[in-house]
Formats: sequence, structure tokens, C-alpha cells
Amino acid sequence: MLRDEGMWTFDNPPTHLLKKYYGFTPSRAWLNKVRLAALRFNDGGSGSFVSKTGLVLTNHHVGMGQLHKLSTKRRNLVRDGFLAKSQRAELHCPDLEVNQLVGIDNVTRQVVGSLRGLSAKKANTLRKAAIAKIEQTASKKTGLRCDVVELYQGGEYWLYRYKKHTDVRLVQAPEATTAFFGGDNDNFCYPRWAMDFTFFRVYENGKPVRPKHYLPLYAPGAKEGDLTFVIGHPGSTDRLLTTAQLRYQRDIAMPKRLKMYDVRRISLEAFAQKSNEHRRRAQDYRFDIENAIKVVTGEYEALRDSPVLPLKEREEKEFKKKAGKFAKGAWDRIERLNKTLEKKNLALTFRRISGYHLPGFAHTIQRLVVEVEKPNEKRLEEYRESGLDSLKHQLFSPAPWYKDLEEHMLAAGLLESLNHLGPRDAFIKAALQGKSPEAVAKAAITKTRIGDPAFRKELVAGGSKAVAASKDPLILLTRRVDKILRDQRKWFEDKIESVERIEGDRIAKARFKIFGKKIYPDATFTLRFAYGRPLGYAWDKTFVPYKTTFNGLFDRAESFDHKPPWNLPKKVLRAKKKLDLDIPINFVSTHDITGGNSGSPVIDRKARLVGLIFDGNIQSMASSYSYSLENARAVSVHAGGILEALKSIYGAHALIAELKRS
Repeated sequence: MLRDEGMWTFDNPPTHLLKKYYGFTPSRAWLNKVRLAALRFNDGGSGSFVSKTGLVLTNHHVGMGQLHKLSTKRRNLVRDGFLAKSQRAELHCPDLEVNQLVGIDNVTRQVVGSLRGLSAKKANTLRKAAIAKIEQTASKKTGLRCDVVELYQGGEYWLYRYKKHTDVRLVQAPEATTAFFGGDNDNFCYPRWAMDFTFFRVYENGKPVRPKHYLPLYAPGAKEGDLTFVIGHPGSTDRLLTTAQLRYQRDIAMPKRLKMYDVRRISLEAFAQKSNEHRRRAQDYRFDIENAIKVVTGEYEALRDSPVLPLKEREEKEFKKKAGKFAKGAWDRIERLNKTLEKKNLALTFRRISGYHLPGFAHTIQRLVVEVEKPNEKRLEEYRESGLDSLKHQLFSPAPWYKDLEEHMLAAGLLESLNHLGPRDAFIKAALQGKSPEAVAKAAITKTRIGDPAFRKELVAGGSKAVAASKDPLILLTRRVDKILRDQRKWFEDKIESVERIEGDRIAKARFKIFGKKIYPDATFTLRFAYGRPLGYAWDKTFVPYKTTFNGLFDRAESFDHKPPWNLPKKVLRAKKKLDLDIPINFVSTHDITGGNSGSPVIDRKARLVGLIFDGNIQSMASSYSYSLENARAVSVHAGGILEALKSIYGAHALIAELKRS
């Protein structure tokens, strides 16, 4: 394991490595403080409390979905930014949920204790039932959101208990051109000059929460080489997958996913070209798609062109020798499984009603009313009692939706499915009924009432009978394909997932036998602890400095003659004389991160916030599969840059005063 490597769980912090490399051992009180100060944005991303009056700091791009939902044709918060002059002026986010991890318990024995000797299918069914029971019992006992998390490919199961916050309000956000300076051209690149930060506030019972633990901003930041930590929620990594599974990703899954993303990107661009308002409506979705294309392209190239896969093959060969009889044959069985999966890949990828929001709402309602009538342990995982409140918080969101965008994207998705599956496919026959994708989308969206949250609540309250009797055209569409999709999911769970879990469990046990817990599990969008240093790196024949400054921001804008996406708002240009141009804006560090870490605080030994993770450089795109200390870097907004921007650009004096009081 390399120095500074690892996304460690809080039950197993890397104290041995911290002591070895840095002579630092975090106390239990320190670990509890930073754990409780950290937050997970349930719609993707991380954040943290940064004041004693409930202020939360995250990335602009993490908050962009809420900015988009709070915007109108006349008030474009993504383009123009926002600053609440008082707490009364803070804007209530329509469907944002943030989670605070308040406790964890090892429940491995309760999950897998009675599964030995069973068939893969039976073991998978009983495993899911055990997880559902644990979550339901814990939720009823505590009133918290309780999720059982699988770690080490099934080697361990932990119960994570979260306090949910759903009254979250927007406090401040810079303009998109400032937050995402350089646009998609500079995404995943470095040097960067992006002010990618946004402030929210969490309320409870109508008043700002007063968190016991928070991370105060520290303007001086950290010097190059200083020990620092990232506390956040990395989404997913595949470092413990077998090489057969990685080859399947490289050769089958990723190329099709990239084609799917590209079709959606082209379709969204065609929609956006119609007018400025069309462009605004599509902006959030376009950002997500373009970001996904870059991420998956980087991962694909890492598996195809870099030394990652040969390295994994060598490591796996050595591991097999050490594992011996403990996991004999597991790798071969997984490889055969992937060949079976390959035959079904087209159907698994393109049998779906893929639009924007409304088709997803209809699909969720169709499933929800049926699943909740079953015993909790027999439901599909996403409809268990432990997650229903969060699901309904999203489902009943009052955020605005745009029928023209919904119709456009539903038609594009149906056309894509038709092109890949062909007109004789059972899913296509059920979805289209001999009509064109455009005609089906128009009929489904034009007269649907699913866009009305009151109607969605009415349908759910009426249960399966009300939904079965509904003549809403979007419900009718999802109903026609529901059995086909359920059968496909059952096939996957019985034939693929169940066997993967059995074989993965054998490999996990062998790994524990050899390494114990000196290794870390793959990322699972749960709270992790990473350590590292602000540090520049060599690139080609030059060297990249660890930090950038406001000086560089204006120089880059002027070097491109202020042409998009290197143009700055007038507010920023006017502030140039007031700014301390030597203050850092961004910096890079050796922290081990991945998607989901966006918005994670970077803190020093005293638990002061010195930076805000918002990206990785292009060299870090292989991080899903392996860590590189040489030149892969996490990219952060500097705490001093945030405070300087608030003062000299945005005049957010009350906000600064609150941060300094904390």
C-alpha cells in the first residue's frame, strides 16, 4: 500500500499508517468530532457544518440541482448567483436531504450467520431479508435513517445510522461562470481557478440547528507538505473486483454506457439550441451528462491504455497463490458468470424508460404501491421501510418540471432503446405498441398529471388499486413494461447477483485471512477518512505547483480575451482592485478520493477547514481501480480564497462575521 492511500472507514481509521508516516494518532474525540461535522448530500455529494448556527459548506456543482429547481425564467440562480441578506431571505430547497452519521454497528453475524450451505439464490434471498429486518428494527427503535452497508465485497456488513435533515435553505452561491470557471474544457484539469463553493443552512423546527461539532474555516490554509485529511462520502470504487469483472467493464459495459451518454448529450444540446430558456432548463442535466462522459471516459482509458489492468492481473495472481483452498475456483466461476452477463448486456442496458424526471416518478409510483403491500423483508430493496421517507421526500418534491424537456428526453430514450433492441424486442413492443418513440412520448407527457406533486400523493395514498385503475398516460406506459422489467431484475438477482455474492464472499474471507483489516474497503457513498498532503507534481517535462491564486484567475481570463468559458462576471472584474491577488484559490493534494467526495472538507490536525474538494486532475481518473501517489491529485478550493471572495467580490459581510464567530 502506498503512502497517503486509502478511503478508510471510521470503525477502522489508519492509525498505524498515520503514526508511521506522520507521527500523528487521532484521538477518539477528534474522530467523533469530524464524523459528526460531516454531512452527506443525499442527491450526491458531501458537505460539512462550518458554524455553530447550522451553516453548511459544499460545492456549487453539488448544490446546482437545488439552484436549478429554485430558478425561474425571470430568476436564474445558476447564472446570476445568490446571497441572502438575512436568514429570512434564505431560500427553502424543495427536496434536499442531508444526512449526518451518528452511529455505526457491525452486523455481519446477523446478516450472514445462517447462510452457510445454502444455494446462491436462497442465500441471496435470506441475506436481503436479514438486512431489511435489521434496518426496520433499528429505524423503529431510533427514529433515524438506518442503512446496512456491505463492505469488502460482502466480507463485512455494518449498520449506519443517520440523522436526516430535510429543512435545508440556500444562503449563498457564486455565479456558474465563476464557480465553474473554464467550463467543461478545464474540467478534471489542473491548474484550475474555480470558486466551486456554496453555502446552505440546516433548520430544525423552523430554527437554525446548533450542531455540537463543526469545522471552522481557517484562512491561512495548509502549507505544501502539511498533513491534512478529507472527511467525505466517496461514491464507488472497483479496486476489489476481479480482473474478469474489470475486463467486462472495459469491453462490454463502458463502451455501451458511453454511447448512451453521448446520445443524451446530443439530444440535450439540440433541445438547448431552441432558446435561452430551453438552455436554462437543460443546464443541470447537461452538466451531469458531460461530467459523466468525462468520468467514464477516464475510467475506460485507464482500463484500456494504462498499466492498471496488467498490475491488477499480477496482484490477483499473487493473491490466488496466498488464498489457496480458501477461495479455490471463485475467480473462474465469476469469469464464467460474466460471459453469461455479456449475453444479456443489451437488454440490461437499454430496457428502460429513460427520460428526465417524470418517467422516473411514474415508475416509482408503479412499484411503490405494490411493494409496500408486501412484508418489508420481501420488498425490492429501494422500497424498504428504512428508506421510504427519503424516497417520498424526492417523489413529492414541489420543484418545477418542464414538459417540453420531459417529452424531448423521453422520445430520445425510447428511440435509443429501439435502435439497440430492435422492434421485435418484448420491451419495445410493450412500450411503443407499434407507434413511433416521438408519438409515444408526446401522448405520455402532454396529458400526464404526474408533474403535479398533489396528484402523485393522491395516487400513492390510493394504493395499488388506484394506480391499477389510473388512466394517466405516463402510468399506462410504465405499467405496460413493468412485468418485463421485474422479470429481468429477478433473473439478474437469481442468476448473477446471488452467485457474485457467494463467490465474492469466499474471496473476501480469504482476503481477511491474509491481510486482516490492514486494507480498506471499496467506496460505497458512506463516510470515509483519507489523509494526505498539499503537493505539486511532475507532468511531462515540467512541474505543476500545488496552488493557484487570484492573480492567475485574471491572467487566464485575459489570455483568452474573456471569451467563454474563460469569461468572468462583471461583479468579479470590478472587484479586482479590492482583492488580495496573492491569496490562493485552488490547490492540489495527494488525498485518495473519487466521485461523491465533491464538497468534502479538507481539514488540518486541529480540525480546521483548510479546503473544499471539488475535482480530481486527469491523472486521477484511474482512481476507481488503483491509487497513484506520483501525479494523481485531488483538487480543492482554498479556504482563504472562499473567505476573500465572500468579502471582496460578494460583500457577504454578515456571512463572514458568522463564520468568524464560530
